[in-house]
Amino acid sequence: MEIGVYSFAENTLEPLSGTTQTPRERLADLMEEIELADQVGLDVYALGEHHRPDFVSSAPATILAAAAARTKRIRLSSAVTVLSSEDPIRVFQQYATLDLISNGRAEIMAGRGSFIESFPLFGYDLNDYDSLFSEKLEMLLALRQRETLNWPGGKHTHKVNGLGVYPRPVQDPLPVWIAVGGTPNSVARAGYLGLPLAIAIIGGQPRQFAPLVDLYRRAAEQGGHDPAKLPISINSHGFIGETGHQAADDAWPAHNLTMSRIGKERGWPPGTRAQFEAGRTPQGAYFVGSPQEVIDKILLQHEWFKHDRFLLQISVGTLPHAKVMKAIELLGTVVKPAVDKALGQG
Repeated sequence: MEIGVYSFAENTLEPLSGTTQTPRERLADLMEEIELADQVGLDVYALGEHHRPDFVSSAPATILAAAAARTKRIRLSSAVTVLSSEDPIRVFQQYATLDLISNGRAEIMAGRGSFIESFPLFGYDLNDYDSLFSEKLEMLLALRQRETLNWPGGKHTHKVNGLGVYPRPVQDPLPVWIAVGGTPNSVARAGYLGLPLAIAIIGGQPRQFAPLVDLYRRAAEQGGHDPAKLPISINSHGFIGETGHQAADDAWPAHNLTMSRIGKERGWPPGTRAQFEAGRTPQGAYFVGSPQEVIDKILLQHEWFKHDRFLLQISVGTLPHAKVMKAIELLGTVVKPAVDKALGQG
């Protein structure tokens, strides 16, 4: 199993110190986090796209290109590219360039987006939420298939008659994953198209996602693809400390601050420490605990999903940089080797 980290490059109030970094300071810390993830042997670092004041990652490809020059082996992915409000040609060009800079380590994780601020920013109608993604995904897949693009155009894309799209990436094809939050139609579409699937499980009971994994594999078969050759990633919130209690005490204030703020925007009630602790149990969605607790939970979910990749969001909300670095170190030096050994990869 590949194990890695994903981040939205949050830049919010750090509850312990009561301070907020400047964007420059946050990006400097982010570079160190990605560099450390590479050094401790993690497989993937993925970066989300957001257009809000509480995140500094409106241009993930630019940040990942900077990280490519400072890393050697770790794969560098978006998490996600909000394809509905992007130009597929520019997305392909940006990640093909990243692939060249990194010598074949770039990936695109495309999704419709759980945050919607990019739609009004770039002049798109939320009523076209699904059709925008579907049409632009089709165009992106055509772009990576051949150098010369013949595209008929559509409701949301323009016509292109036999024009080359450059540069071409090292990887052929450039990896494109579909990221979903639990919508069956999105899961089935990924399977039918034969694209790798990333499932964000950030709440509730993770085992309830098993039918979606089954749906994905059935859809892949119906689309003429071998499900055994299509990787699945589980992406979850979490934090790792030397002990479970330490990890929970460190993570809770920032997690609660962030989720309460977002929840207020979306009409959710405020969370409680009891709910947070329930999420830390083996059946819960949060990977907040000691290295052994995280190892056990990854292996338990592997029994349910038989997934090929696990990405941990460290952290939800802003934690001290030193604590984030320690969590990344523990994920790479303790958790990953133990999971590899348990799954016969060590």
